[in-house]
Amino acid sequence: MLPESSKLLLDIQQALQDISRFTRGKDLVSYQADAMCRAAVERKFEIIGEACVRLRERFPETYEKLPDAPRIVGFRNRIIHGYDDVDDAIV
Repeated sequence: MLPESSKLLLDIQQALQDISRFTRGKDLVSYQADAMCRAAVERKFEIIGEACVRLRERFPETYEKLPDAPRIVGFRNRIIHGYDDVDDAIV
């Protein structure tokens, strides 16, 4: 694997770990009440989606191995372009 593709995969892994850490012990109500947490989680999902976009463009063979990669990219697009209508329960 090329170093750049490895970095993108590590970015995805780190963002997932951060989301888990940010949301640990939170239910939906406490998540919704915490604007900073919501912003941080959404940002991490944006990073995951963007890393997938870059993998798709530069390393399609790696991208194809990621389960649900097209849905991940779609979710990223929804958060970015539909920022005013993000469903916290889905996030």
